[in-house]
Amino acid sequence: MKRLLKLLLISLSGCYLALCVILFVVQRKLIFPAPVELLEVSAGMVRIDVPQATFFLLKKVQGEGPVVVHFHGNGEQVAYLGWLADAWAAQGASFVAVEYPGYPGTEGSPSEEAIVNAGEAALQHLSGVLKIDRSRLVLEGQSVGTGVAVTLASRGWGTKLVLISPYTTLPDVAAEVFPWLPVRLLMRDRFDSASKAPGLKVPTLIVHGTRDEVVPFELGEALSKVIAGAKFVAVEGAHHNDVIEGVLPAIFDFVVAR
Repeated sequence: MKRLLKLLLISLSGCYLALCVILFVVQRKLIFPAPVELLEVSAGMVRIDVPQATFFLLKKVQGEGPVVVHFHGNGEQVAYLGWLADAWAAQGASFVAVEYPGYPGTEGSPSEEAIVNAGEAALQHLSGVLKIDRSRLVLEGQSVGTGVAVTLASRGWGTKLVLISPYTTLPDVAAEVFPWLPVRLLMRDRFDSASKAPGLKVPTLIVHGTRDEVVPFELGEALSKVIAGAKFVAVEGAHHNDVIEGVLPAIFDFVVAR
């Protein structure tokens, strides 16, 4: 009996170790499930290539209003965001959707470093090549994109920051999904917004659905408490993928000066 128990324990330990190895190897496919096909760009949006980095879609409106630079969720692509560009345009704001390396229409592969570098290259292109004054730039991130927006805001980009369904760190999210695995040790892409948050100096709005099934509501609430002066809006009953529609008026009011 003791021998059988020992063999069972060794077998279970081996399976657990093998599962950890598999998770470590395939983690970026899980974190960044990029769409396969590049969709057609919505009317009114122009593709602008950033050499050796990425591309972004721009919907430009006349005037000197805000330019909202959006970093999307991990299962999206910029071509999905025509409706949001139109919504911002109706508010007198231009809209920029930055694509991630390894997503449709780009080269390379997604990782925290690659995505942040591509995002910063896009911002430099906007300010340096397109001559958009940095004071007009507003950073907006959704889901995994909030980690990108926070990192770039911590580097001095953006005069306002909007975070939709954010998290403290990516391992904190993974620990909710795999509480029985040592994900905090295994994850290579961390997007540690919590450590950068105390250094943020820009007005910040955080919105989070109370029934978010992907990024726990408590993580967004916790992040709001370590960003000085952050405004936190709890969207009662909203889930991960439907939160933005119900809170757009609050986001517009925060960004667009009346």
